[in-house]
Amino acid sequence: MKFVSILFLSLSLSVAVLATQPSIYGENGVVVAHDLEACEAGIEILKKGGNAVDAAVAVSYALAVTHPQAGNIGGGGFMLIHMADGQKVALDYREMAPGKAHRDMFLDDSSKIVPQLSTRGGLSVGVPGTVAGLQLALDNYGSMTRQKVMKPAIKLAQKGFTIPYDLAYSFGWLNKAAEGFDETRRVFCRDGEIYMPGETFKQPDLAKTLKRIQKKGNAGFYEGKVAQALVKSSSKYGGSITLEDLKNYTARLRKPVLGSYRGLEVLSMPPPSSGGIALISMLNMMEPMVFDSVGWHSAQHIQMLAEVEKRAYADRSVWLGDSDFFEVPQEKLLSKAYAAMRMADYDSLSVTPSDSIYPLNDRELADIQIEAHESEETTHFSVVDKWGNAVSVTTTLNWSFGSYVTVEGCGFLLNNEMDDFSSKPGEPNSFGLIGNDANAIEPQKRMLSSMTPTILTRDEKVVLVLGAPGGSTIITTVLQVINNMVDFGMPVHDAVNVPRFHHQWRPDVIYYGPGAISHETMLVLSNMGYEFEPRYGYGEVNAISRDKIFGGWIGAPDLKTASHGAAY
Repeated sequence: MKFVSILFLSLSLSVAVLATQPSIYGENGVVVAHDLEACEAGIEILKKGGNAVDAAVAVSYALAVTHPQAGNIGGGGFMLIHMADGQKVALDYREMAPGKAHRDMFLDDSSKIVPQLSTRGGLSVGVPGTVAGLQLALDNYGSMTRQKVMKPAIKLAQKGFTIPYDLAYSFGWLNKAAEGFDETRRVFCRDGEIYMPGETFKQPDLAKTLKRIQKKGNAGFYEGKVAQALVKSSSKYGGSITLEDLKNYTARLRKPVLGSYRGLEVLSMPPPSSGGIALISMLNMMEPMVFDSVGWHSAQHIQMLAEVEKRAYADRSVWLGDSDFFEVPQEKLLSKAYAAMRMADYDSLSVTPSDSIYPLNDRELADIQIEAHESEETTHFSVVDKWGNAVSVTTTLNWSFGSYVTVEGCGFLLNNEMDDFSSKPGEPNSFGLIGNDANAIEPQKRMLSSMTPTILTRDEKVVLVLGAPGGSTIITTVLQVINNMVDFGMPVHDAVNVPRFHHQWRPDVIYYGPGAISHETMLVLSNMGYEFEPRYGYGEVNAISRDKIFGGWIGAPDLKTASHGAAY
């Protein structure tokens, strides 16, 4: 067992650290996001008569201003929508591999992965999807014009906002990390002078870019001056994106993956996200389990979830990728029969070593009979409106500040999402996740993601909207919040803010955050054969649940990361 420090273990003695700040209640609408300014942008749109989709687009653009580590127009994301009239849709605006991308582009002559080539600089950049995705959302499900919903973000970029401590700290870190990326240091680090907490941060270049998008829509980003600058800046640092790549980018409307858990309908993201399939398969594995007599974060509880998580991540490594390029056996992986087969070797009294958990092969999948009846520097936000429309959005640049490439004269960073492909099938990426042929690099292919925007309903009425950043921990974070609420009866604010743990099959360790596992529980599990490793990054859950008493909505920001919420 890996005990890293006495200090960290001392933190683990307190099993549950519950939220101390009040929940956010709104009768007509709630927005929960990383930054207060972004929340207020969404509420402004709701108050003017916009629906949840309109507000979500406003929040997305505002985060591109206030949260440059992850909020973006140079990256991509996923949007899950449940309309009050019953419409359900998943919007895929994940980045795509450029036309010149190829399977071995990050390997040297001896077929070894070249360090940092997929994470830093122009070659790490996928074709951005955010602008196209937000326009697609507005066109199909919004009620306001692009001109109106983008006004709050443009105002924030022009007039500026007060820099909080965490952003100032990130800028200071970026000043060193982005050495050699002059435009990035000019825009975000004041050429090395560093912004201080409390200063006003204005972004005139970004304001101009947003105005072009506001006026011209997709053409203001994927064509013209911005597109030319993007290609030039990416190419300067070794990138291969072309004007044709940008012009040909398309966001997609997809069907959400659907599951059920203890009478609740679960809606989540389909491929190229791995989140929805992995989440629902884990819930299917958990459903036969009885939690009534199980203590929260007891040895029994942690063992139950760890074994479920290992099996889902093993299958993720082989069977999940962009379904436009690879035939994902989605129906079978989502079936209750699959879950039962997967848990056939589960032993509640001992560990199942990861080395003995193999992804199901073709023959095993064929035997399953279908019943008739995702730096973790990602960001998530949730929105509901007075009509009962709900939107769950997760968006990212991949690493904090992405590739470190800022588009010259345009004020925004580019992603490093190419690292989310399997640079070499069977080898782990920067998050330790293993992928294979399903997620191999191909031109115009979308890289696999762990992002898991999710909506739970009962009788077609939304009861919970949630999601999280956190790289490989996203899926297990969403799982544990649902488990906390449904199986342990926690109110949403506590379900979000209690500590979390994580197992991703490989490496074969249970990662845990401060306060997640008591020392005594750790010893019990250690004697069963489990190993442990502390980890501080567990995402930022921003959730909204329907209030059973007053009939409105309760917003639950993740206080561990100083998230915010706003309501009316």
